[in-house]
Amino acid sequence: MRAVQFDTYGDVDVLEVRDVPRPAPGRGQLLVRVRTAAVNPDDLPRIEGQLDEILPVTFPAGVGCDFAGVVEEVGEGVNHLAIGSEVIGFSHSHDALAEYVVAPRHHVVHRPATVSWEVGGGLALAGMTAYAAVRAVAPRPGETILVSAAAGGVGSLVVQLVQRTGAAVVGIAGRQHHSWLREHGVVPVDHAGTVAEIAAAVTHAAGGPVHALVDCFGHGYVEAAVELLGVPPDRIDTVVDMGAARRFGAGNLGQESAAQAHVLEELVRLASTGELEVPIATVLPLADLRLAYRLLEGHHTHGKIVLSVD
Repeated sequence: MRAVQFDTYGDVDVLEVRDVPRPAPGRGQLLVRVRTAAVNPDDLPRIEGQLDEILPVTFPAGVGCDFAGVVEEVGEGVNHLAIGSEVIGFSHSHDALAEYVVAPRHHVVHRPATVSWEVGGGLALAGMTAYAAVRAVAPRPGETILVSAAAGGVGSLVVQLVQRTGAAVVGIAGRQHHSWLREHGVVPVDHAGTVAEIAAAVTHAAGGPVHALVDCFGHGYVEAAVELLGVPPDRIDTVVDMGAARRFGAGNLGQESAAQAHVLEELVRLASTGELEVPIATVLPLADLRLAYRLLEGHHTHGKIVLSVD
């Protein structure tokens, strides 16, 4: 089968599509023939070796966490899904950018026909990250919640999940994404300018206090929220800036804290009923994986970048 792997740390040029043996499911696992899979910001520091001290890899290493596809085989003890079932899932083994992936049964849920393959392949990691971050800051009706990178793969889901709580949302994003944010009830703020200038624009847009921050971008927003906007650190969650979280005592809850089947099932349900829009920036063939990661590195895409594997 074809799979994305790399043999040494480096930039995206170390990634290759190569032929590898097809895995087999063990007890409590499923083998899924992948239709679509997403690229994620979390992949980049792993490929570059920035996480080597805490999460070293064994070479050759794979890439990819979330996927959608069709169950090819089931291991002993798997009863809730049968061969031929269309599914959405995630893998903590970083091997989803491949024609086949093995995943535990509790990481895979049914794909409704109303959820496209593209959305299914891009939903799990971004959705669970957004879910965890929103839960961490606990928005309440009538509050104003600030979201950075509000039109990105995670941020575009965060703003919608926050609104479901009855809170108002101010979203920082490029001007090209402001119309989408307004259509979804978000007050947009341009990301151009210094962090201090952006904070001043946020204050004006909010028309009152900012009660919490979900930071999907980093680069000084946690510090600005604490020091310029007066947001209590316990009402801040950053999904990207672990250093700022430690320095200011803010939260840093990634998707791991929400990586549960019932969370994924709820996200899939919301997507299937149209209550949660999952923007797809582009869909590329697996052979264009390096281009996909370069687009991701640019930080200007609206929504998820998904690879078509089959």
